[in-house]
This record gives sequence, structure tokens and C-alpha cells, in this order.
Amino acid sequence: MVRSPEEEHPQKAFGWAARDNSGTLSPFNFSRRDNGEDDVSIKILYCGVCHSDLHSAKNDWGFTSYPVVPGHEIVGAVTAVGNNVNKFSVNDKVGVGVFVDSCKKCDCCQQGLENYCPQMILTYNSFSSDGTKTYGGYSDIIVVDQNYVLRIPDNMPLDMGAPLLCAGITVYSPMVYYGMNQPGKHLGVAGLGGLGHIAVKIGKAFGMKVTVISTSPKKESEAIDRLGADSFLVSTDPAKFKAAIGTMDYIIDTIAAVHALAPLLSLLNVNGKLVTVGLPEKPLELPIFPLVIGRKLIGGSNVGGIKETQEMLDFCAKHNITADIELIQIDELNKAMERLAKSDVRYRFVIDVGNSQSK
Repeated sequence: MVRSPEEEHPQKAFGWAARDNSGTLSPFNFSRRDNGEDDVSIKILYCGVCHSDLHSAKNDWGFTSYPVVPGHEIVGAVTAVGNNVNKFSVNDKVGVGVFVDSCKKCDCCQQGLENYCPQMILTYNSFSSDGTKTYGGYSDIIVVDQNYVLRIPDNMPLDMGAPLLCAGITVYSPMVYYGMNQPGKHLGVAGLGGLGHIAVKIGKAFGMKVTVISTSPKKESEAIDRLGADSFLVSTDPAKFKAAIGTMDYIIDTIAAVHALAPLLSLLNVNGKLVTVGLPEKPLELPIFPLVIGRKLIGGSNVGGIKETQEMLDFCAKHNITADIELIQIDELNKAMERLAKSDVRYRFVIDVGNSQSK
């Protein structure tokens, strides 16, 4: 017999869910499992609104299982720990990112790359080992295996730190892996949104020369004066774009919309690397000639493992890096999603879950 979301588990929970591809979110009663011996129970205080939440709510990628409670940039306070938990205590401030479980046995898991485990279980829109659906952080509580919980540094603001659990690690991991952390090298950041603005801050903390690449001239003063970029390139200005050809060592492409890769590849010098982390709804065209002629590489990256995510949080705390956010109440979610679809946010919506839950 199929049980309703409210009856699957012993603990009553409340959140906001999308029930069809309209993406409209509304109050939703469901349940969480009891705290097991290896579990950490968390009262959710803040949750970032990621662009993938919007895609998932609308089923843009074609694999949403409704109802879906989005949210994988979760920060909260520990309310209970299991008998085997030795990493966390009640009242600790903790975070939960994009995934909440993996097989723990495969090569990826053994290397701390749980994010590439074939059996990785996502924080929402996935299914746990017991067959029940996972629900995300647009909710009041969550129960997670201690091995997938992150410690939030003491000096990090909880609301502005929440987006680092997806946006932060999404740019930090490829920057480290592909060598985009070398002082003095020239980094281009394509797109100045939730991912891009954090990439600028991390790039500067690594000691790199950072140029923001954008179609919007209006963002120039903010990129340079507020975020600390060294320069700004308007991709629709032919003269300035031509002058920048072949000047960059690396580009991290954070654009989530369909766009041309050839212009970005032209900005790279010989041996340059273009790394894409945005997830457009449709495939992008990949030109081969620029790769061959310039010995250039194009790559991708998917968030990071637990160890690396903790490393990223500690790095950001050391360098006072947080997301620039707009704090919203949970009943403002649908309006926020409409604005997010138009890129009308500077630069991440964060839900003040702890102060806005109402049943």
C-alpha cells in the first residue's frame, strides 16, 4: 500500500512544494524519518534559492518527480544526534548541500568524490535507500547522515553562507581542480549571477586577475566596485571584445541559458581552459577548430565532495567570502521564482525559513 508523504515517516514536517510543471509552490505537509544512530536532525533556519530549484520545479530537465520540495543550500541548527554521531552536537550550526547520501564504497566515494558516485542521493527530487522520496530545504526540518553534514564556521553569517553550499562549491571545485587558483593568472568569469559573483570573490582571494564577461553594461560598476573584479568585458561590444581575444588563461562559464561557446573560446590564449558549470535547458554547440588550433580544453564540474565542500567553507570564512543575498519570507517564493527566471536578483535569494514558517 502506497502511503502519503505525511505518513511515510514518523516525524511531521512542513514545507513548500511544486505539484506540477507550472512550478507554482504552495504549503505542503509531509514527514521525515526518525533520527537514526548515524543521523543528525536539523532545524532549518535558512535555505538558498538555486537556479536548479527553478528548473526542477518546472521540470525543465524532464526528470522531476512531483510533488517536489526544492532547496539544497540549507543552513540550520542541530536538534538531535544519533548514538554513533561524533562530529556534531546539539545547537551546532551546520549545512546540507546538494546530496545527502552515496554508496560509500565505490572509487569515487573512496576518493572523497561522493558527488560523482553513481548511487548518489540528491537532497531533493531523489529517492532514499528505503525507496521514499527526498525533500529539500524549503521546509522546517531535515534528517541527514552525519557524513553528509557540513560544519558552518563560527565567523560566517548563516544567511549569506547558505548559498555557498551549492553556488560556492560549484565554482570552487573546478577552480582548484583545473588550476584556476594560480596567483597572477587571468581568469574570465562568464555571467554575473548567483555563481558568477562568488567566482569573482574566490578568484580574487586566489590572487588572480579577474575579468567579468557579461552582456549587460549595467553590471560593470557593481562587478568592479562592489565585487572587486579587475575589469569588465561587455560581450556585445565588438571593438572591446576583439581587443580581449587571446588574453585569458581560464574562463569559468556560469551561464545557465543557451549561449555560444565560440566567442568565449576565442578569449583564451594557447593552452587556455574553458570550464562550464551552468546547466542550460538545451545542448550547446561545441566548435572543434578553436580547441585544435589553440590546444584549448573545455571541461565541466559538478559541485564537490564533502571534504572539499568543508574546505571551501573554511576558505571562504578565512577570506570573508559570502554570497550577496536578498532575504525573503517563504510565502514570497513564487514572486522570487518569477524574478529569478528574469535574472532579477542580486545575487541569490535566501529564504528566512526559521522566521517565516507557518502551517
